[in-house]
Amino acid sequence: MAHAAPASRAVTRRVGPPDVFSERAHAIARWAWPVTLGLVYGYWAAANVRYGGPITGWNLLFGFVTAIVFAAVYMGIQALAPRLPREVHAVLWGAFTAIAVGFLYSLSGHGHTVLESTILGVVIGAAVFCTLFYRYYTHEDAEGHRIR
Repeated sequence: MAHAAPASRAVTRRVGPPDVFSERAHAIARWAWPVTLGLVYGYWAAANVRYGGPITGWNLLFGFVTAIVFAAVYMGIQALAPRLPREVHAVLWGAFTAIAVGFLYSLSGHGHTVLESTILGVVIGAAVFCTLFYRYYTHEDAEGHRIR
């Protein structure tokens, strides 16, 4: 007759899904993701400014400068935000999203006013703030420490 092996008394409990990527993959993703998003954002901004016309050197320069600024700010927030309390962390990402969306909307060139761009950015930023605040609030213990 087969018997089960005795279990140890120590309970190991892993929170969250298993980490299937190596530390090197995570290190590469930390800079590759902002650069990729920056290039997409820069292309989108340059396409909005072009209004369907020909691609010019100034248009390319505008796209690359926009991409570099977006990626730099994204990486700065990515480095700074985890050290902040959950409220400020969520506000920072919400403000970044609001500014990015409002800027793209203002470049779209269909006669949008600054007020319309601001309202759209604030609405999107508020939605991002609410979503991230809920996520950060539900992933912390009572003292405000992140659960990993």
